[in-house]
Amino acid sequence: MENVAQKVDVHELVSTGGDGQQFLTFMLAGEEYGVDILRVQEIKGWDNVTKIPNTPDYIRGVINLRGTIVPIIDMRLRFGLNFLEYGQTTVVIVLKVNSNSGKSRIMGIIVDGVSDVYNIAKEEMKAAPDFGTAVDTKFVSSMSTVNDKMVILLDIDHMCNSAELSTIDAITE
Repeated sequence: MENVAQKVDVHELVSTGGDGQQFLTFMLAGEEYGVDILRVQEIKGWDNVTKIPNTPDYIRGVINLRGTIVPIIDMRLRFGLNFLEYGQTTVVIVLKVNSNSGKSRIMGIIVDGVSDVYNIAKEEMKAAPDFGTAVDTKFVSSMSTVNDKMVILLDIDHMCNSAELSTIDAITE
């Protein structure tokens, strides 16, 4: 069967009208998450990666993307969800992430599938609820209701700047 997830030029998805911020949304375990669309470089179908030894399970490996070594993170594993075999709708979203040192880097995240692009006004973005120590919401920048469903908007800079990923940077440089 042919893989339906093909490379998409994200700039074709961005509409020029409306106010607010645009988010590319994707699915993980039935929940919809969003990232700032201006950080998205491209969307690719799943392909094999080169594994890096002694890294956490959620770091699946690296790919060579037109001469740039790109670490690939499985978002299901990063969020502590059950692993799901990669299928026809599994994609890698290639993102530009700002590091703690102020430099930017390219990273890929594996998600169950891409959902939509939403224009969300700032006043529609609500802070994540405080669950105390029971639930870690450190990667959530805000939440919004779009078309009667909750969308979790992620802080990709925080999510992709762990000590483990700094180690990957050292290896890939």
